[in-house]
Amino acid sequence: MREKLNEWAYLAAWRGVRLMPRRSAEALFRRGADRAWQKNGRSVRQLRRNLARVVDGEPSDALVRDALRSYARYWMEAFRLPSMSRADLDRSFAMHGYEPIAERAAAGKGSVVALPHSGNWDFAGAWVPQIAGNPLTTVAERLKPEGVFRRFLAYRESLGMAIVPATGGDRNPQAVLGEALDAGHVVALVADRDLSRSGIEVKFFDEAATFPSGPALLAIRNNVPLYAAHIHYEPDRAVCHITGPVDTGTGRLRERVASTTQAVADAFAEGIRAHPADWHMLQRFWSADFSPADPAES
Repeated sequence: MREKLNEWAYLAAWRGVRLMPRRSAEALFRRGADRAWQKNGRSVRQLRRNLARVVDGEPSDALVRDALRSYARYWMEAFRLPSMSRADLDRSFAMHGYEPIAERAAAGKGSVVALPHSGNWDFAGAWVPQIAGNPLTTVAERLKPEGVFRRFLAYRESLGMAIVPATGGDRNPQAVLGEALDAGHVVALVADRDLSRSGIEVKFFDEAATFPSGPALLAIRNNVPLYAAHIHYEPDRAVCHITGPVDTGTGRLRERVASTTQAVADAFAEGIRAHPADWHMLQRFWSADFSPADPAES
């Protein structure tokens, strides 16, 4: 029953927030963020610890508050995005550095783009097929309850994305993504969280963390370029900057995947350092935060 109530709550938010004037929705979600900041619960304290590594010291209360407001803004926009027109999307999102990816897509060649949980990555996922006119495939983390997961799939598919479940699908995700690359798709992967805790160890803000190997492995095995992206907020829009291609190296596969993943982590760190309030990381992240007995977080 609790899972069904959660599903109904998500559905009510999806429908209700779209009907509200944008200013009213913004005010509502900002109040919610400020309330969470004042309560200083477990997730907020973890956010503060994560930001401390980014800014190399105790983050200010204003930074933590702004980070929560940014996270709330993401959800407000996510609920409203399916009802946005192409013109609204184009006004609300700016893309920089996409040209080489567009050229490859026009020639029927795929590219991999890795990005962190920063800004509004759903805007980027909608912009590629709707504005640039290029097919985009991405991976969706399986959520609980299952009804919410199915609604997220339908939501992202309605924006023009092809979705591959990270787990529980009929086929290996790497194989499906490889076929998408062969068909000239842009494959976009949110890649700053290693849910398995068995990924590639990297140095991230001078401390050990594990990143998923998927983007590097996919690019190397399919011989396509890998780009890194970062999205941040400005007052009136989300802005994406794409850099790369990342050097995928030569030699043995294991070493290439490790060095490429480190390069992706370095690119993410540069963008997050410039816009720390827009990195939505409220979970434990660095290896030092986990004990061997900890289960993977979802």
